[in-house]
Amino acid sequence: MKEKKNTASTLKRILVNCASEAKAYGSCVAVKVPDVERDICVKEFLALKSCMQNMLKKKKKFSIITLRGSPTIFAGKVVIFHLLRTVWTEHNMSGKASTSKPNIGLSGSDGLSHAYIQYPPLRCNVPGSSGLFYDDGNKLVLSPTVDQVFSWKVGPFDPLIDPIADSISEGPIIAIRYSLDTKVIAIQRSNHEMQFWDRETGGTFSHKCRPESESIIGFFWTDSQQCDIVLVKTSGLDLYAYKSESKSLQLVQTKKLNVSWYVYTHESRLVLLASGMQCKTFHGFQISSADIVRLPRFEMVMAKSEANSKPVLAAEDVFIVTVYGRIYCLQVDRIAMLLHSYRLYRDAVIQQGSLPIYSNRIAMSVVDNVLLIHQVDAKVVILYDLFADSRAPISAPLPLLLRGFPRSSTSSQSSGRESESSDSNVLSNHGAVTYSNTWTFLVPDLVCDVANKLLWKLNLDLEAISASSSEVPSVLEFLQRRRLEANKAKQLCLGITRTLILEHRPVPVVAKAVNVLVTSYSHSIKTGNYLKGQKPEKSSGDQNTGAEVSAIETGVIGKSILHESMKRVDSGSLNKASTVSSLDSDDESQSANPKHNSKEAHSAYVIQSSLQSLQEESQLTSAAISPDEMYSFVFSPADEEMVGDPSYLVAIIIEFLHSANSDKIRVLPNAYVLIIQLLARNEQYTELGLFVLNKILEPSKEVALQLLESGRQNAQTRKLGLDMLRQLGLHHDYVLLLVQDGYYLEALRYARKYRVDTIRPSLFLEAAFVSNDSQHLSAVLRFFTDFLPGFKNTSDHNRYCRILNEMNSSMAV
Repeated sequence: MKEKKNTASTLKRILVNCASEAKAYGSCVAVKVPDVERDICVKEFLALKSCMQNMLKKKKKFSIITLRGSPTIFAGKVVIFHLLRTVWTEHNMSGKASTSKPNIGLSGSDGLSHAYIQYPPLRCNVPGSSGLFYDDGNKLVLSPTVDQVFSWKVGPFDPLIDPIADSISEGPIIAIRYSLDTKVIAIQRSNHEMQFWDRETGGTFSHKCRPESESIIGFFWTDSQQCDIVLVKTSGLDLYAYKSESKSLQLVQTKKLNVSWYVYTHESRLVLLASGMQCKTFHGFQISSADIVRLPRFEMVMAKSEANSKPVLAAEDVFIVTVYGRIYCLQVDRIAMLLHSYRLYRDAVIQQGSLPIYSNRIAMSVVDNVLLIHQVDAKVVILYDLFADSRAPISAPLPLLLRGFPRSSTSSQSSGRESESSDSNVLSNHGAVTYSNTWTFLVPDLVCDVANKLLWKLNLDLEAISASSSEVPSVLEFLQRRRLEANKAKQLCLGITRTLILEHRPVPVVAKAVNVLVTSYSHSIKTGNYLKGQKPEKSSGDQNTGAEVSAIETGVIGKSILHESMKRVDSGSLNKASTVSSLDSDDESQSANPKHNSKEAHSAYVIQSSLQSLQEESQLTSAAISPDEMYSFVFSPADEEMVGDPSYLVAIIIEFLHSANSDKIRVLPNAYVLIIQLLARNEQYTELGLFVLNKILEPSKEVALQLLESGRQNAQTRKLGLDMLRQLGLHHDYVLLLVQDGYYLEALRYARKYRVDTIRPSLFLEAAFVSNDSQHLSAVLRFFTDFLPGFKNTSDHNRYCRILNEMNSSMAV
């Protein structure tokens, strides 16, 4: 924890002292992007590099955190990030630097990344394989040979799973997919022929189109009630019903269009057909179990080149992604170096804005509703959270981390360069080089290494993302929206909030953070997400939990992954389908996202949350935090660790109660009890009385008992507790406390009035005896004799009558 604080302070000092140089260099580069060439802005570069090196000499360790800002200056920050990494690497290699191992994208604390792939991958290497194909509907990776096809189930992702083999006949394979019920295998043999195998009977038949007028571009299975399979042809869409009895396809419907290429994802059930000279005119159809909806025709934006030529849009430049139940189309504009975003509705397609790109090769992934834009040439990834409708990235571009890879054994005395070279060789030998030219990204969250027959799954590092931002409310909002690792996100939120309190951050700052958590919990209760007990499947199939989904029959879509890398026909998917209603759904209400500085707020909680993450995974699908959890994991631990005036913690809890009251959330009495304890500890009895009278403290038995306990040193506070018991109708407890305080006659009158008969008479009699007043003891005996039938026959009556006689005798003597 101390080391992290020192690192943060070192970075802060560097950024402060080199601010003018960084601004000059970033501004210079931003003006010239995308026309970046060697040695641009070299004067500003050398000045910034020299400043950073001079500052680094004063510290042995240094780590880089995220640079955040508006998109207009983000290009400069990309280059500055690489400069920071270069300077740090050179610093480590010098004799004056730390002996820590250099960061080459391996696992461990040396790795700096917000997204990672986990070793080992799924190995799909089969002797005699003709390539890999992806069936996103059934979540299958397929590897056909001469007479067999091997399939691996990748949802949920298990790198150790064994393949299943099916027999097929020999012949060319352009595409292969299983039917939704996995009973039929469909193979595209050529541009004019399809072949079908019945897995149960072994029967087969072929379907051909007219070779002189049209050709088959691709196909996909559907869960529509109107058709089973859709063939995408150059002449449009043909919707067929599969007839197993007659071993044929029955044409149901035809959509006549000129089609150059198409993209499709099973999670959205949406197919986009490109047409026109520039392939920028699109027709969209959503073919789901509910209905078949035709979207309005729309055109994508493309910048003109300097030569005034008309660029042609390629299939690999268009992506369909689904985040938070919303369907987007993302389009790469290589001339303008922009990524255009389109929101798809039932009756409209609306452009949402554009994001800058810094690489000629771009790939997309979606992990837990977070959009990952891979700048493949630069070998970095930028994360965006589209929920906030903001074009600002979550973090600066960072490499993709490889975790769990077994490091080669190197001598402890070998230099950092030797260690880096050795690890890099091991990576290369195992085909595990990140952003290899043979990588193909499968939407939403898989990466296929075609050359090495490996399949990787992308993951988010929530701890690293949280630690890279100083905007605490934004971080908490981001974490609260996570579903795949809801338990980890919850622990991080608790740790952040607890650390803010322990560091005595300003009350308004903590109040904003607490309000985020309360609002999120209120929303999860209203939507029912908090009470769902099913553990989320840690695969891409559960990412978009906000989408309305149709029947959980999974469809098939795939293209040769090797072919897909050159001609992107389908973008792949592993998710449940959004129905047509998802195209019309309103956005969820966005909670407030205030910004404030709090860089040090994350140093302590990262360690704390790491320890807590070792606990058993929660079965909840939501990271929402209940009021009881706020007390148990934030307020109570803070009370134990804090020193000094407890008024600060009282103010924080009051802000929490205010937020809970605004969202109509019931708070358990333990939070009110803690306020009483804190005020009483500081002898603030006047304030405590005002809290009770003004109903800030919700009346309850626990609160009343704590008032009585804390009122041992203050009679007025104890009276407030007694009054609260009476107001709550807790007559038994009220009478019992009156007796304990010696007011047994008043207790008898109250018991008679409210007919409290649950207290043993011996308590009243013992209290009267202790008072050494024979008249009072006689009055109590008479009361129970008159109003309690059968009391004369009890041992208590005989005993205290004897005691009363002895008292009267002694007084007479």
